[in-house]
Amino acid sequence: PGFFLRDTDRKNRGGVGVFGRRSPVRCLSAKAGSRSVLAALASKAKLINGRYEKFLERTFPRFYVLHTTFTKGIQALFLEVKEIRKIKSKMSCQRLSAQQLPYREMERLRQVRCGARDVFRQFRRDVIKAIPIGVIAIPPFANFLVIVLMYFFPRQLLIRYFWTPSQQVEFLDAYDAIRRDSYPDVVESLALAARSLPEPQLQKRLQELCAQVRRGSQPRVAELYAVRSLFSGSPLGLNKLQVSHVKALSQVLFLTPHLPAFFLRRRLRSHVLEIRHLDCAMLRLGLGQLSEEELKAACYLRGLNPTRLGMSECRAWLEQWLGLSCKLQ
Repeated sequence: PGFFLRDTDRKNRGGVGVFGRRSPVRCLSAKAGSRSVLAALASKAKLINGRYEKFLERTFPRFYVLHTTFTKGIQALFLEVKEIRKIKSKMSCQRLSAQQLPYREMERLRQVRCGARDVFRQFRRDVIKAIPIGVIAIPPFANFLVIVLMYFFPRQLLIRYFWTPSQQVEFLDAYDAIRRDSYPDVVESLALAARSLPEPQLQKRLQELCAQVRRGSQPRVAELYAVRSLFSGSPLGLNKLQVSHVKALSQVLFLTPHLPAFFLRRRLRSHVLEIRHLDCAMLRLGLGQLSEEELKAACYLRGLNPTRLGMSECRAWLEQWLGLSCKLQ
């Protein structure tokens, strides 16, 4: 009996060992089966989605445009998050400042403050702008209200990722009109400050430039460069400007003017330095390397509305801009 029990126990252990060796095979076959099921489901979902989009395109073309814009916007938003995290990780690992980044990466992090802190204002503004829509959509059946609001107030409620191509042109024109409304105030402030300049020759030059701008003509780069010294001291240095002048400049740069003068001057200085660093990086890269979209975005950031300009016109204007910007200290 003892031998029988030992032999039976040995057989049982052997059986367990055999089944133990077969279990990884079963696990692998189960994983392969689940992967094939998931692949089949994904393929089926893609097929159904393609048929649904074709149906929308044939039956409801206007809704199809909104649908595709929303889908592409979601993809662009997630890609933006991924790119920002990748650049931040690169800066942290390599101990780089924002000024050491290539132009395209610096442009991604457009709202970096002097390389010390990463403040992704544009992305943060987009997220903050989307929060109210998310809150409104929480209650049951509130999605219909959200769709109505987004349809009638796209510029106020939709972030830039969800604008259609026609809306992008329309909204950029609208924001540029707001910016242009502040140009007369800036020129008027310059003309008033010119009266108190100690040097008659420079005073006359600046007044002539102001009159030239009021007539609608564009000063040459050499003329602007000739009066550069006026903006380093009183009364045209940033710390010496009148509050009304500072507020007008803030509106031109899409910064809120509803802050104390100290904060307005600080934000203006930060914004101007940021554009200067971008200019230097753009010059290193070369304007010929920029796509049409990148050229137009660069022009718009620097005050020119490029929605109706061609690629060559944008490049020519940026060449003049860089010719002045990169000479200034």
